[in-house]
Amino acid sequence: MKKLLFSFYLVFFCQLLYGQTDTSFFFTRVKQDSSKLKLNMDAVYNRPFLQMGKLPVSIGGYLEANSSYFSTNGVSEGLSFQLPRLTMFMSASMRQRIKFMTEIEFEEGGREINIEFAALDLEFNPLFNLRGGVIMNPIGSFNQNHDGPKWEFVSRPVSSTTIIPSTWSNVGFGVFGKYSRKNWVWAYEAYLSNGFDDKIINNNQNRTWFPASKANAERFEESFNGVPLKTIKMAIKHRNIAEIGLSWMGGVYNKFKDDGIVLDKKRHLNFIAVDVNSTILKDTYLNGEWVWAYVDVPDTYIQQFGNRQQGGFLDIVQPIKKGKMLGWSESVINIALRLEYADYNVGNFQELGLRIADHVYALVPAISFRPSAQTVIRANYRYERHTDLLRNPASQTAGFQFGFSTYF
Repeated sequence: MKKLLFSFYLVFFCQLLYGQTDTSFFFTRVKQDSSKLKLNMDAVYNRPFLQMGKLPVSIGGYLEANSSYFSTNGVSEGLSFQLPRLTMFMSASMRQRIKFMTEIEFEEGGREINIEFAALDLEFNPLFNLRGGVIMNPIGSFNQNHDGPKWEFVSRPVSSTTIIPSTWSNVGFGVFGKYSRKNWVWAYEAYLSNGFDDKIINNNQNRTWFPASKANAERFEESFNGVPLKTIKMAIKHRNIAEIGLSWMGGVYNKFKDDGIVLDKKRHLNFIAVDVNSTILKDTYLNGEWVWAYVDVPDTYIQQFGNRQQGGFLDIVQPIKKGKMLGWSESVINIALRLEYADYNVGNFQELGLRIADHVYALVPAISFRPSAQTVIRANYRYERHTDLLRNPASQTAGFQFGFSTYF
């Protein structure tokens, strides 16, 4: 950070020396190539960056702030205000075909600071490139393409945060590549990384809960059990039709051996996800993701710890007005709808054969105003229906959310 500040001051001093105090010389917006077909895997670099003078470093970031009023079964804690995240990112090209990118997130008003991405890319060929460092595992689409200003909804998808524990990143290495021809593009990613630990079944949620492994900061220093987590994704896109992605992530989550002593058999977990996004009827945008999760839970655990989970979301976004509004020349008003579902225990009780019902439905209508593509002001109404393990009467949560998210 000190070196970065020194660079700021150095460039600014040089401008003063030469009589150039126009900030557009100090910070210039990096132009993006809009002619290329972009995929979800490109999201980490497909962001608005500012160039610092003549330095080979670009910086950027985004902020989210919102307010919410919710009640559950008629009981409310009133109106609250949140600053869920402030994210900074920086990229640098050391030499041709060698570049570095990092993303640092300050969550909950700065109480948590996380490195979500910090990787070096070595580009040999469009079809074969190396990446190493802190990588975001490419499972589904949201885990990589999660920036707040890209979405019309205040909350992140339930299935993408409680089944796929987005944002999920680890230290690892791998390869990626892309091949394009006319209106088609095909791409792949494959990584080995550190992975999950046994907190997914030893946690305060009293259920199989994959996000519990995010609390283990030691995964950035060493593997919990010495077996790498494997993640593979392939995607195909046609410029005028859709992008479809298929991904798999799997590994061992338990410590099966300690100092050469066998403690347990290797217990595996696997995620399979499919994602799709498309524009239909010229300007109606669809974006969806579905994930299946499988985990080998020990027989000594009771049935409230599920060995299968599934869920997904579908977003429908429809612009209703475009053009100059309130002095902004390229403004857009959107209406949107999100449908969500997550089932944390797929299956039946062994004794009675009745279906286990640990699931949640959510319906989120929304309206948003974009004075520019990089800033969104959004209002959501969120309705959730939670059914517990034993099918007791479902709890109902409903409320309003209002806020904004913007790149800077």
